[in-house]
Amino acid sequence: MAILDLLGYFGAFIIGMVLGLIGGGGSILTVPLLVYLLGYNPVVATAYSLFIVGTSSVVGVIHKHQKKLVDFKTGLTFSFPSFLAVFISRRYLIPNIPDEIFNLNGFVLTNDIAIMVFFAIVMLVVAFSMIKTKKKATAVFVKQPYYKTFIQGLVIGVITGLIGAGGGFLYVPALVLWAGLSMKNAVGTSLVIISINSIIGFLGDLYTLNIDWSFLITFSCLTIAGILLGGYLSKFISNKKLKKSFGLFIMLMAIYIIIKEFTQN
Repeated sequence: MAILDLLGYFGAFIIGMVLGLIGGGGSILTVPLLVYLLGYNPVVATAYSLFIVGTSSVVGVIHKHQKKLVDFKTGLTFSFPSFLAVFISRRYLIPNIPDEIFNLNGFVLTNDIAIMVFFAIVMLVVAFSMIKTKKKATAVFVKQPYYKTFIQGLVIGVITGLIGAGGGFLYVPALVLWAGLSMKNAVGTSLVIISINSIIGFLGDLYTLNIDWSFLITFSCLTIAGILLGGYLSKFISNKKLKKSFGLFIMLMAIYIIIKEFTQN
């Protein structure tokens, strides 16, 4: 086994451990790891990431449910428009993005570059949400019509489908503001949505991609093992500073991706 493969599998374990320690954000590194370390193209990497994130989130749901921090009814309500959008984006949108989007003065914006740059922009949003100091002001919950929730779920679902990450950084505030859940319940409930969206989104890729199941299952198992260890260690480690430090790391990774993608032509 090549050194890069070993580093990739070790990275899977680290991603899981981060998820277990801080409760989210770690999956955002799955796609860069698959692309830059293991050499997968972005379309395959985002598909594999959906499977990895989906199976990992199922473990998270079980863990949170044991603590009575999952509202399945709300989670299923939110997941319906989202998983429709994720499946459609993976089944029809991604395969139909042209290989060459445009050519400007010798710079060619390809499908792969566009996906990775969009992914990096989302990484910057995630990093900012992890770094910023949250105010303790209580959000005022106002029940909104379901059609608004449906539209919001579609938008988040498309983003999730494009980048292959869980989207918890979008679902958690949505569940707090639009469903009136507490932060802890929102985190647990978001895992239900992420599990369903990611796995159904991945099913959309089965029609268009040849899947390396041996690699994918091994990678996912290592991620889950990391989650279990991280969950255990989280009892002894305060995650506040860890979360900010990891947010800074994600920000640096996002900047690296943008520079790399625009200078590789």
